[in-house]
Amino acid sequence: MLRTNKFAHFLYLIIDSLLISVSFLVPYLANPSLVPHDAIGQKAYLTVFFFWGICLIFILNNFHLYITARYLNILKESFVVSRAVGYASILAALFIYLLKINIFSRTVFVESVLALLITTVSWRILKRICVRRLIESGFSNYNVLLIGSGEEIKITLQEIKDSPFLGLRVKGILNDKETDDIYGFKILGKLRDLEHVVKKYFIDEIYIVGLFDKITMRDLIAQCKKTNKAVRVILDDFGLYFQGLSLNYLGSLPLITYFQEVPAKANGVLKRLFDICVSGVLLIILLPVFLTISLFIKMESKGPVFYTSKRSGRKGKIFNFYKFRSMLLDAEKNKEALREKSEVAGPIFKIKKDPRITRVGRFLRKHSLDELPQIINVLKGDMSLVGPRPFPVEESNKIEYKHIPRLNIRPGITGLAQIKGRSDLKFNQWMRWDAWYFNNCSLGLDIKILLWTIPAVFNGKGAY
Repeated sequence: MLRTNKFAHFLYLIIDSLLISVSFLVPYLANPSLVPHDAIGQKAYLTVFFFWGICLIFILNNFHLYITARYLNILKESFVVSRAVGYASILAALFIYLLKINIFSRTVFVESVLALLITTVSWRILKRICVRRLIESGFSNYNVLLIGSGEEIKITLQEIKDSPFLGLRVKGILNDKETDDIYGFKILGKLRDLEHVVKKYFIDEIYIVGLFDKITMRDLIAQCKKTNKAVRVILDDFGLYFQGLSLNYLGSLPLITYFQEVPAKANGVLKRLFDICVSGVLLIILLPVFLTISLFIKMESKGPVFYTSKRSGRKGKIFNFYKFRSMLLDAEKNKEALREKSEVAGPIFKIKKDPRITRVGRFLRKHSLDELPQIINVLKGDMSLVGPRPFPVEESNKIEYKHIPRLNIRPGITGLAQIKGRSDLKFNQWMRWDAWYFNNCSLGLDIKILLWTIPAVFNGKGAY
């Protein structure tokens, strides 16, 4: 979502210029013994810094970082800014080498690179947080018109609701089939009423949701062009949850490529090392908590402290899954009798007020304390700290073919679905979040999910 704002563009340019100047000045002043003090030497440094700064501003502008892109997340923007600093620094190094400016200190150069990274990235993170809070409070929101019907509209509305930082205010829906409200939003007219509706409701952006036949789509796009508004088409995933896509061109034809391979980061060595180190430390720190929970479980009901079940892990490998026991001893025997009361659509079995849960167990489940023994599963290599939740074997065997790719990576103790709603999520929403993680997984995202898990656990919403 790109919007040109001349004032914001100018303000970002001024702030970047000041930060770049400070990033050069501090290393220069901090190393008086390494920099020249004569006029010729100072002129050489000033020339390099000026060239370096101009290159960085030009690259930042070329990367569209002086335009408000609301869909760009904080992590990705930080990466793009870091890449811009890297490119500009390489050009500066070439400039020094080609002009043979031998008096330029390597220490000053390295410190300048680090200073640029710290200042420009920190400023962009702070800016992004402030802008998002302003947008969430209602500043510079966009009036949005949705065109479509069915499940796709419902999913789109939910995603808009879950992304308040985008500032999308849905004014209504255009639909040829329905006359009543859809999920609480008004039907503003039929497809032929597009131009009138855009003017009447001051629409800023038009979202075409779902599949239309070729003739209808052509007419829609033609009408949208007349309105001179931004038009966005939400691509249909055909219910298959592909793990990524890219836009290229086959001659003059736009070509969308879907990917299905497993990202290397999902099963990488770095992720595994991170899992071992963090879970090992957590196991030591939480030992008193383990002992306390064990004592309470034993005091309330007979039976073992731990509950062990068979779960489907990476590539369908079956492993022993550990939890603190939160149910009565004969809970599994009564499961089938309660199955018809399951409150989660799909193969997963969940009941909010499960009569088999003990009082201690209800507290443990609400705050996810019953999941702590899975740290042992992480150390063993059966699981990861972050990933799709593992299903019991019998439930995993019932999932649809399109959901099987989630088994290509290690299951996790927590994941995106757990911080986005946990058991309150519908099964298809759960699977979509798993697919999104599968496509976008990284160590940085894992750390963010772990941090987001903390307030989700204390909140206890959606846990039962």
